[in-house]
Amino acid sequence: MKRAIISDVHGNIEALRVVLADIERQRVDSIFCLGDVVGYGPNPCECVMAVRDACEVVLLGNHDQGALFDPDGFNVGAERAIRWTRAQLEAHDRLPRNSADQLTDFLGELPRTHADGDLLFVHGSARRPLDEYVFPEDIYNPLKMEHIFELIGRYCFQGHTHIPGVFTMAPEFISPNLPQVGAAHAQAGSAGAEWRVQLPSTKAMINVGSVGQPRDGDPRACYAILEDGEAVRFRRVEYPCEITSRKIHAIADLDNYLGDRLLQGR
Repeated sequence: MKRAIISDVHGNIEALRVVLADIERQRVDSIFCLGDVVGYGPNPCECVMAVRDACEVVLLGNHDQGALFDPDGFNVGAERAIRWTRAQLEAHDRLPRNSADQLTDFLGELPRTHADGDLLFVHGSARRPLDEYVFPEDIYNPLKMEHIFELIGRYCFQGHTHIPGVFTMAPEFISPNLPQVGAAHAQAGSAGAEWRVQLPSTKAMINVGSVGQPRDGDPRACYAILEDGEAVRFRRVEYPCEITSRKIHAIADLDNYLGDRLLQGR
């Protein structure tokens, strides 16, 4: 069984379309989305509709929640983007449509976690599914890692930091951009690059990266494919990020840096 796992689309329809097309070529059995479909990007409504139609499971992210309720804990630029995003969703929902097409209703009904046997799917972490960041440098915070791993059956798939990789109980962080000898290998494909990581027999946390706003220095969209519950393939695919950047620059309520960072993967 092959399951594609996407996260952190952030209103970037150009990246999402390219990723969904790449997923289709991979012949997966299902697609899971770990949240933050909206926020930052210029096409929130289009992204919500595309994720709703393509994904078997969609989880709530902190930006999705912020677009529904009062945003909490966001910086000034992110909060402005969230308020603009909310206005776009509300304008869509005011159109004469069938109630099943109400995007705010769809987002408002999303769960915060999804469990499948000993696999857990969240946006942030197993401890705080909506908003806890687990960064690569947290491997130097053993108490935090121990507390989170205690809540995991075997594997936990998450997003939120926009930095792909695998956390082991060692603890260590295996980055798909810097493959470890004997743990991963890289290969280039016509549609992008791929890194395959064999998951450990013990527990692990897998951050699947970001479709719409990578922050690991690589501007290509990122997602992951879980193969038979034993290995993860991280895929990077190019998309026309300059188009998304120009759209952001053209919207007064979205700060220009939100578009500039897409070109740098920051």
